[in-house]
Amino acid sequence: MEYVLEAVMRGKILFVFGLAMGYVLGARAGRERYQQIKAGAEKIWMDPRVQEQVHTVEDFVKDKAPDLAEKATTAAKKVVSTVRNARDDKGE
Repeated sequence: MEYVLEAVMRGKILFVFGLAMGYVLGARAGRERYQQIKAGAEKIWMDPRVQEQVHTVEDFVKDKAPDLAEKATTAAKKVVSTVRNARDDKGE
């Protein structure tokens, strides 16, 4: 009976050890892959062609933002007016 108990305990210990080793090796592999992806993304981001497009978009947004803000404000005021008129019409 003792032999069976020892075998079961040994099996459990080996199982836990296997889980721990799998976790450590998987975490290491995951970290390495993350670093590869990060390095690739940084390389692409720092490419002069990409940066040129980023600056083009930034300039476009800076030029158009005031106009878009004004249009959004006008549209919001129109919606508020429409809702108030609809509410007043129902109240009569």
